[in-house]
Amino acid sequence: MSAPIEFYFDFSSPYGYLASECIDDMADRHDRDVIWRPFLMGVAMKVTGSSPVVNRPMLGEYSRRDMVRSARRHKVPFQFPDPFPIATVAACRAVYWMERTDADGARPLAKALYRAYFADGRNISEAEVVADVAAESGADRAALLAGVQEPAIKDRLKEVTNDAIERGIFGSPFFIVDGEPFWGHDRMDEVDRWLETGGW
Repeated sequence: MSAPIEFYFDFSSPYGYLASECIDDMADRHDRDVIWRPFLMGVAMKVTGSSPVVNRPMLGEYSRRDMVRSARRHKVPFQFPDPFPIATVAACRAVYWMERTDADGARPLAKALYRAYFADGRNISEAEVVADVAAESGADRAALLAGVQEPAIKDRLKEVTNDAIERGIFGSPFFIVDGEPFWGHDRMDEVDRWLETGGW
């Protein structure tokens, strides 16, 4: 099998959510694996001097419409959650805790957290809600709540986030395919084509 696709995302990113619903199927078609890497996009935004698109004049109104339209096109359940956007530290840490304790459960947990927020409107910025979602996915709720406070898990998220910034990853979703960077859900057709042809 060729090198895996690296998939960086923030749980507060609607476009990251849409990507999470189809990246594995795309990878399977091309006999690739996917490395899922939640990171803190807010830290990257401080470096780029950016801000959430929904908070920008004119752009915010358009982006809200586009997100709903994109979800409809891909037949992905979607509603604008409240509050939005949110801090995603607890959700990211939970995935890294799960990755350490039950590697096979990390990806399903990431998908469940995304759906909980963007399909069901649950506030996954709260550790208690994250633990509820994890428990519904079969995880030990109490162990997860303790785990997201462990220094090693906190350090893991910082490490991934800092590494992402050093690699020039600034948004969500962001894909690295054979060393080539692709930013945005709207670039997934290009990712698909790159995987099919070997690049251009």
